[in-house]
This record gives sequence, structure tokens and C-alpha cells, in this order.
Amino acid sequence: MGVLGRNKWRNRIFLAVFGLIVCGVVTSCNLLHHQANAKPREQIELTLVSFAVTRTAHEAIIPKFVAKWQQEHGQRVRISRSYGGSGAQTRAVADGLGADVVHLALGLDTQRLEKVGLIEPGWEKEFPNQSIVTKSVVALVTRPGNPQQIQDWKDLTKSGLRVITADPRTSGVARWNFLALWNAAIQSGKNEQQAKDFVSQVYRNVPILARDAREATDAFFKQGQGDVLINYENELVLAQQKGIQTEYKIPDVNISIDNPVAIVDRNVARHDNREVVEAFVQFLFSPEAQIEFAKVGFRPVDEKLLANKEIAGKYPKVNNLGSVKELGGWKRIQEKFFADGAIFDQIQVRER
Repeated sequence: MGVLGRNKWRNRIFLAVFGLIVCGVVTSCNLLHHQANAKPREQIELTLVSFAVTRTAHEAIIPKFVAKWQQEHGQRVRISRSYGGSGAQTRAVADGLGADVVHLALGLDTQRLEKVGLIEPGWEKEFPNQSIVTKSVVALVTRPGNPQQIQDWKDLTKSGLRVITADPRTSGVARWNFLALWNAAIQSGKNEQQAKDFVSQVYRNVPILARDAREATDAFFKQGQGDVLINYENELVLAQQKGIQTEYKIPDVNISIDNPVAIVDRNVARHDNREVVEAFVQFLFSPEAQIEFAKVGFRPVDEKLLANKEIAGKYPKVNNLGSVKELGGWKRIQEKFFADGAIFDQIQVRER
């Protein structure tokens, strides 16, 4: 091929490449122009799935967020919500309930959604306070006048005492109750075998294990069963607000009941609503939202808010507060205490 031929082919190749570049630039410009001129959706939707006792707080918080988003973005937000037992809610989301946000009773439930690929690893680091958005502690509910003189965990081992609690194998709140008992034993200086013996003594006084926290509460208050009920502090604060007479003690050795919030990444990607979902979760950590949680019994994650006049004096200080982290994390806790054949099963076999 001569010089003229080679130059001809070079020119053709140059023109072809130049044409592709121009085409790409034009296409990109057109796309950007389309995006810039595309009208935002007039209404955007998200779905919140939460454990039952958060309902009252969320129903107060959601209108505040909707108004804020409307003012700042000129867009309406419709938030569907579902409330129920944490374990049941977790299973429903895993089975296809299209949650964009989950607010669950314990980190173990959120980790289960991570395990099935709905939530990306590292969700704990996405929001403040390791994504713990509400907190509580364990309380001991007594009959009026406290006839059995229940003051602390050790009193639950009294002979003939009837203790009402739920089954840790089926109830999230019951797992917290179990961990509070175990932590109290360890903090008092007991070794693991002694702690196991102590917790066994308490469960020996449990006439029947309720399926969940609601069933345990109904057994105590509505059916008159038992001398003492182990329950969340927030449940009791809310019960008092509803006019139910309750007397309870907050043991000074306790455990921090930490309830996480997380974005369900797979569903958010499908719904194309991440911006508003992230803003909603961030709003749950705001003082405005945290005060609403505190009004109905949850301890604010920012302790400075305890000085707020609307909640001041409502929550007694707990001087020795254990944590899931100190007990080894949820994976270790599940394997050690609640898996088939683990410590709780061993205790049940012993008591039978």
C-alpha cells in the first residue's frame, strides 16, 4: 500500500474515532440535560417496619419529618408502616415485605437480614451511635405494695416466688431479660458455672414461659398470674401513661437494651428512594425525634437530652450498665446462650 493509501486509512480511522467521541459527548450532554430538566416526583414513598412498642413514638415523629421534607424539598412523602414483634417482623422482611427501613428490638434480628443479603455489611457505621436509635433497661414489676419485697435480681430466686417472663427462644424481649440476669450474676462476682446456677434458680420459679412480651404482660396484668414480671422499662412507662397502675424497680446492675435502625439496601435500590430514606433515618437521631421516643419510655441515645424539661426526672440513673459488646457480641451470645443445645436449653433440661 502506498503512502497515499495509508494516509487515507489513517484519516478514516481518525474520523471514525472522532465521531464516536462526539456521539458520546452529545449523548452524555443530552442525558444530563434530560436529568436536569426532569421533574422530581410529586410524591415519594418509603416503608418503615418496626417492633411493636415503638408505634406511639413513630406516629408522633413521622408527621414532623414529612413536614420538614415538604418544606425543604417541595415533595410529599408517604410513609407506610408495619408494627409487630421484632422476630416476626424480621421474618416478614426476609420473606419479601418491602421494608426500606427496619427498627428492630435487637441487633441479632438486623444481622439476620444482613445474612440473607437484604442489608449491606457495615450498616452499624452508617448512622450515629452505631445505629442504635432507641434504648431501654430491664425492670422488675411487682404487685401493689410489693408484698414479696422484690428489690433486686437475687430476690427472684426466693422459694415459691412466681416469675413471669417470655421464652428467649421465641421472644426478643426475653433474650434481653435472660442477658440481664446473666450479667447481674457475673457482675456480682460469680463465675460462669455459678452464673448458670443462679439463672437456673430464677427459671425454676417461672411457672410457664410466654411466647412473647405481650403474652407475658397480659398474663401478669390481665390474668393475675405471678408475683413479679420481668419487662422493658419503656413498656411500663407507656403503661402508666395509659392509666395502668404499675409498680416496678430498676435494678442498679442492668443491661442496655439497644434497638438498632438500618436501611434495607436491596429494597431501597429497587424503590429508588435512598435520599429520602437516609434523611428519615438521620431524623430519628435528631433531638426532636429523640424527645418523642423519650416521652413514651425509651431512654434517649444522647444523654444530654435527659435534662430536657419534657423528660427530666423520668429515668433513674443506672450505675452499672452492661452491654452486648461486653458479653461478646450477638454472634457469640446466640451461640453461647440461645442456639440448640446452648446454655438456655441446658437450663430447661435441668429444670425438667
